[in-house]
Amino acid sequence: MKKIEAIIRRTKFEEVKEALLEADIEWFSYTDVRGVGKARKERIYRGVAYSTDIIERIMLTIVVRSKNMQKTVDAILGAARTGEVGDGRIFISEVLDSYSIRTGEKGDTTLYITDKEE
Repeated sequence: MKKIEAIIRRTKFEEVKEALLEADIEWFSYTDVRGVGKARKERIYRGVAYSTDIIERIMLTIVVRSKNMQKTVDAILGAARTGEVGDGRIFISEVLDSYSIRTGEKGDTTLYITDKEE
């Protein structure tokens, strides 16, 4: 199993979400995050100067079976890219195991529903 963490522009979130759903990635979590990047620019809005060294982004956290890693990464890359500085980053790490709290089941089958609830 792989854990994919992607930091993307807030304006690209809906496009990335749709691309993930089209790639059959039905579950992921996301949080609003802030970071500091290389770009240091001052913007002026209505006569007030604002620093842009704090960057607001969204971080997606997705755990997938290893066989679904590349299509997940491709979906994010395709939907999040603008070609400008600040498009974001994708990090991939190994997941040792997964447990379903409800059933106690263990392994990569916990990443999707295997039984139909009625």
